[in-house]
Amino acid sequence: MSTLLEHYRRRQPQILDLIRELVERETTSREAARLTEIARFVAAQLQPLASELELIDQPGYGTHLRARFHFGHTAAEAHTLVMGHLDTVWRVGTLQRLPFRISDQGTAHGPGIFDMKSGIAVAIEALRTLAEHQLATRHPVTLLLTCDEEIGSLTSRPLIEEEAGRATAALVLEPPIPGPAVKTARKGIAGFKLRAIGRSAHAGLDPSQGINAIVELSHQAIRLTALNDFERGTTVSVGLISGGTAINVVPAEATAQVDIRFWTLEEWARIEQEIRHLRPVLPGAQLEIEGSLNRPPMPRSEQNAALYEHARQLAAEFGFELKEGGVGGGSDGNFTAAMGVPTLDGLGVNGAGAHAEHEHIVLADIPRCATLLTRLLQTV
Repeated sequence: MSTLLEHYRRRQPQILDLIRELVERETTSREAARLTEIARFVAAQLQPLASELELIDQPGYGTHLRARFHFGHTAAEAHTLVMGHLDTVWRVGTLQRLPFRISDQGTAHGPGIFDMKSGIAVAIEALRTLAEHQLATRHPVTLLLTCDEEIGSLTSRPLIEEEAGRATAALVLEPPIPGPAVKTARKGIAGFKLRAIGRSAHAGLDPSQGINAIVELSHQAIRLTALNDFERGTTVSVGLISGGTAINVVPAEATAQVDIRFWTLEEWARIEQEIRHLRPVLPGAQLEIEGSLNRPPMPRSEQNAALYEHARQLAAEFGFELKEGGVGGGSDGNFTAAMGVPTLDGLGVNGAGAHAEHEHIVLADIPRCATLLTRLLQTV
């Protein structure tokens, strides 16, 4: 284990160069050409190492990458699934304002570096080390990098579930809880759109003839907010709202988009029932409600806990105390866990600031992260 850790310490400059290459390829969700380009770039890194390599085009979204590494096993065997995503939340052009940089405090900064391009770079390096040094693995390995995780895995979910169906475990390259700590539980996520329909009228001449859709939607926003139950860990957030056509017109239409998070499917069923039974407050107003479950919750199951305990013991072998936790954000690990696949999330490089302007990684954590992932691939 110490030999492996030293190997990655020597390789840290090369890993950091790869991280920079990935960060400086801006890959906003739905920027299909850019996401296809980065998938091809990663494929070029993996081509000499992989037993099978496939680029799966998704028009309008980009390209998914699936690479299989047999490592002396047969293709028919159950595999260890490693998952990540190539898309980020950062708009194209952000690099001009927030360029890749290394600080005097031993951190590296840049849009998407923590979530999750450093994790992808570490996975490439771990697979390279296993292949070039002919290190044994317990199972063949499949690396799946998708192009639409940040927008709900709209095209990738069937592919994720297909691969999970033959996986012994799922290792997710998402960033860790700062510290770092891996993630053994995640909340489920659902989204709703509410459309209030009123009646337009001149705001000065005959406002009494109108039905103000924005006012109706405001009533509904208050009702939705009342569904928050922080003790249960349930959050209902009205995150986007729009409506009206002009300041002097009573608005005939308004919409709101709602984010919902919860720890259990039972809680989701309760909240869904409450939302679908919302009724208009203003006389004559109408309310249209649409929405669905996006990601099921990832509970701290016995399988997840056992996989964490195995990882904790591996980390202890090279002097690192690996902690765990649960978070409100979702990932593709929610899908694998829901299928009963032991799932360990948050295996990326330590840092902070996911989706925030201070996004960064801790350089000294790169060898630790690569060592743990390699040992997991050898033993899971």
